[in-house]
Amino acid sequence: MEDWRTGQEILVMEGRIKVPYRWAAGETGTRYLQALRDEMRFLGTRCPQCGVVYHPPRRHCPDCGTECEWRELASRGVLVTYTVVRRHHSQLTPLDIPFAYGIIRLEGADTGFLHLLHEFAEGELRAGMEVEAVFATEREGSVRDVRYFRPLREAV
Repeated sequence: MEDWRTGQEILVMEGRIKVPYRWAAGETGTRYLQALRDEMRFLGTRCPQCGVVYHPPRRHCPDCGTECEWRELASRGVLVTYTVVRRHHSQLTPLDIPFAYGIIRLEGADTGFLHLLHEFAEGELRAGMEVEAVFATEREGSVRDVRYFRPLREAV
């Protein structure tokens, strides 16, 4: 490569810089993640003025600024929308193929959140279907303590 202004050769060294980082989840995030990890339960927050129940929880309502109240939510909900992944990528595939990414609105919440879907048959997923959480055996205090959601199948 040559510098167009001076005509001098420019040497380029290719590489990748990995920058690991950590940050505190804060008071609200910590309480939420501890409930997932220790009790396998979902928490949300409700604005007492607007009545909206947020999941993931928020300390203050984003619309009116009022401090929210804690609420326990179900570990099942409704699939709002989704996209199925059918191709494996060595670094970006968290589950066996096929799996899906979906927006899930838990029972008791007014907002949805993104998570993984698995254990479904080809063509089985549809918006509006009920899904349930499958928790990881070993949990460490992250959203991945929920391995994925799967279609809710009633016991026979």
